[in-house]
Amino acid sequence: MASAARAGAVAPQTTSRPLRAWQQAALERYEEAAPKDFLVTATPGAGKTTFALTLAARLLQRREVARVIVVCPTDHLRLQWADAADRMGIVLDPGLTNAVGPVRAGTQGYVTTYAQVAGKPMLHAARATAVKTLVVLDEVHHAGDGLSWGEAIEEAYGFAARRLCLTGTPFRTKPDERIPFVRYEEDGFEGDAGEAGAGLVSRADYTYGYKEALADDVVRPVVFAAYTGTSRWRNSAGEVVAASLSEAGTRSVEMAAWRTALDPKGQWVPHVIAAMDERITHLREHGGMPDAAGLVLASDQDDARAYARIVKRITGKAPELILSDDPKASKKIERFAAGSARIAVCVRMISEGVDVPRAAVLAWMTSYRTPLFFAQAVGRVVRSRASHETATVFLPAVRPLLGLAASLEKERNHVMPPPKAADPEALDLDPLPPKEREAVGLKQWEALEADARFAHVLHGGTAHTGSDGAVIAPEDEEFLGIPGLLTAEQTASLLARRDDELRLRIAQRVHEEDTGELPVVEDHPDEDDAGRSWRDAAELRREVNRLVARVAAKTSRPHGVVHTELRKSVPGPPSASASVEVLRARRERLRTML
Repeated sequence: MASAARAGAVAPQTTSRPLRAWQQAALERYEEAAPKDFLVTATPGAGKTTFALTLAARLLQRREVARVIVVCPTDHLRLQWADAADRMGIVLDPGLTNAVGPVRAGTQGYVTTYAQVAGKPMLHAARATAVKTLVVLDEVHHAGDGLSWGEAIEEAYGFAARRLCLTGTPFRTKPDERIPFVRYEEDGFEGDAGEAGAGLVSRADYTYGYKEALADDVVRPVVFAAYTGTSRWRNSAGEVVAASLSEAGTRSVEMAAWRTALDPKGQWVPHVIAAMDERITHLREHGGMPDAAGLVLASDQDDARAYARIVKRITGKAPELILSDDPKASKKIERFAAGSARIAVCVRMISEGVDVPRAAVLAWMTSYRTPLFFAQAVGRVVRSRASHETATVFLPAVRPLLGLAASLEKERNHVMPPPKAADPEALDLDPLPPKEREAVGLKQWEALEADARFAHVLHGGTAHTGSDGAVIAPEDEEFLGIPGLLTAEQTASLLARRDDELRLRIAQRVHEEDTGELPVVEDHPDEDDAGRSWRDAAELRREVNRLVARVAAKTSRPHGVVHTELRKSVPGPPSASASVEVLRARRERLRTML
């Protein structure tokens, strides 16, 4: 304590911000026990940062600790923690590196990352034991990811005076990779094939789940809007395969259909982005959220850049593009959070801990499908600012994601059973079927096209498609998804109706151009079709697909054969990337075949 005083640290100010009921209850439980280790599990958006810093301020004021060290997953979160601490009168250095030995004078601690601790665990151990220290391990499941971080965390903070562990999402723990400072109990579980096993279940000292947070208006209710569609791709054998996202049959076919739907050259992505954009507009104009924003999650940087171009084509404005290796990523997140931009396209950067309260819409255009990442990502759009706000998640109607969405509606344990070592779902990123390597005489897998249409909303684990009897008054539409105001059937009917209206507008635009009711701007000889409305090509592709189906039924030939013959008759690229002129010519060719 004397050393802290000599360093120039000042006592933290008592925050005037009122605590939520769960935060106060958790603090009371902590102070009753005065434990060395304390684990808090609270749903994303509940306010774990405020809880931790309030506890830190109290311990500093009572001189039970003289230093606070926060360990978090990313550099961006270091700044976020430091800013939050500063607002509560606690000075935490977010820029202290491993190259600097002692904690800087004039601060009461610092914020670091798990990777930085793993780089020099003994250095951090010296800092944590020089004076009585509270160590806050944010998203503590990162200490058990099998990358030796767990061992480093234990070595660095094994002798710290107090340790507070925080998590907001399920984390897996294998028997040989226990997370330090977490209390475990043996628990049986049923494996994928029905075999019994012994899982390690962590026991939190305080738990605040999504169900409780929803009842307290701490988080927004979430509407999961699933979109299906027909995907077409060419496999490595040169065969053209078509399948529906929601009726794919085998897992391998479902994965290939999913991968095709996410292809930027198809029409599933533009259609869902257009639906997302309309939802943002509705929230801004009628939903009481004039600054409402949306997040598009991409699997990799190439897709993210392509999705950003689609967003610009649809909305007329470039989105914020946030990539993990961009040195300006943190500044872009801050700018998006504080600004008025409608959409951000990102790869992993906006996941756990990142605070963008105005984000209320999420488009799931990634191959990530683990419970951990799903809960983290959905958590970015559920943070409530007012009781009337809702969140909407647009996602492919595939079984892995629908299962995760259904499970999020239930009160669930924060620990998942440890997966089998060979289980691909154990990975944070479970990629869709990888691109096949080119070999002599072997064609590559190729995505051809995919369309999109609204499938259903999830409620209570059940899919609701809507019904003719679900009457919705116009003034009730602003309450989309709030429990007790619209039934699941009404919500589904409303989303289905809006999707139909979107299709009608597309069809009307195509009709007006075909009949000359709208002036058609001629393409310049050196321009491609990028300047044309995506809606024109989208409707033409659907019409071509419908005509192909009719020709196939009439001639008893597979769809793929008809598509191949059509491309020979009307040369050009696959329909997914064909120009409007080529699609029109193919439509007319198909009409002559009926």
